[in-house]
Amino acid sequence: MQTIQNKKGLKFFIAAVTLWAGAALAQSGNYPNKPIKFIVPYPPGGGTDVIARIVQEPLSQNLGQQVIIENRGGAGGSIGSELAAKSPPDGYTVLFTLSSHTINPAIYPKL
Repeated sequence: MQTIQNKKGLKFFIAAVTLWAGAALAQSGNYPNKPIKFIVPYPPGGGTDVIARIVQEPLSQNLGQQVIIENRGGAGGSIGSELAAKSPPDGYTVLFTLSSHTINPAIYPKL
């Protein structure tokens, strides 16, 4: 009985190490290699913009790359959201918005 438990434990350990090694290899070592852009779909000076600017400095220092905040206010956040949706899916453009903004795709079908 002890041998069966040891074999199961060994198999689990081998599987875990294999998955962990694969995940480590899958990570990109050179990200980010260009500035990251936060799109805030509200005008400058609002609550979301202030929080984005608070996050900007420590994030920029941690990543070693510039973080740019681009405010695109108007149409209840739709303009900025559409800009973010049409940006290349490369991980360098982030939509920085409110949690209540998640309802907009149901209201505005073009998002």
